[in-house]
Amino acid sequence: MGGADEITLSGLRVFGRHGVYHEERRDGQDFVVDVTLRVDTRRAAASDDVADTVHYGEMAEQIAAIVAGEPVNLLETLAARIADQVLSHELVDAARVTVHKPEAPIPLTFSDVSVTIDRAKGDR
Repeated sequence: MGGADEITLSGLRVFGRHGVYHEERRDGQDFVVDVTLRVDTRRAAASDDVADTVHYGEMAEQIAAIVAGEPVNLLETLAARIADQVLSHELVDAARVTVHKPEAPIPLTFSDVSVTIDRAKGDR
């Protein structure tokens, strides 16, 4: 990932209706999101002004709106939508997004399923 510094938001839990199966979309479930942004924080450190960095509270709300919003089939698609949103911030050089689906419909004992993607500005 580009840039030298990181801002990380871990364990953002949001109810959503994503999945391939009808029951997942009907009943919904919690998804957990971890996001690490690569951001040059030197300007913010010097100014001590939130306007010079990524406001992680606002970022969390934007991510939550995506997870709670339009359903998709795949965690890959959901992670890509989140990455696109956070990369739209001018100060973000790259992002690592992990979407966890701890209640995935797997008929075995497991603790989590997740998809992690890395994206940088200019990736397509």
